[in-house]
Amino acid sequence: MLPAQPSPWRDPRILFVLLMVFVAGSVAGALTMRYEIHDRLHRPSALFPNAPNLSFDQMKSDLNLTPDQTERLRSILDDMVKYKVDMEAEIESFRATGRERIVQMLTPEQRKQFERLSENLAGR
Repeated sequence: MLPAQPSPWRDPRILFVLLMVFVAGSVAGALTMRYEIHDRLHRPSALFPNAPNLSFDQMKSDLNLTPDQTERLRSILDDMVKYKVDMEAEIESFRATGRERIVQMLTPEQRKQFERLSENLAGR
């Protein structure tokens, strides 16, 4: 009878690699959020295009909000930002799907021309 072998996922090397993948992904996500996305999401103009200089701190002080109101405002603004990000992702997905459908119906020569047109539009 052969001795029972331990499950491969219990191998410390595999667990270490999985841990490193998780840590690397977390660090990459945190750095991306900190240096790329966070500032764009939290610009006042992102939520209030007609009032580009309006900020959370300004609203808090100018409106003389209570601590409870301050937390509720923060929660509402966070929800608005998340909703806006979700909507932008949906719009991008819609565009990509439409573009793919267009490309699929074109001949190879038309695809080349379509790519040139797309590049010209992106360059503007």
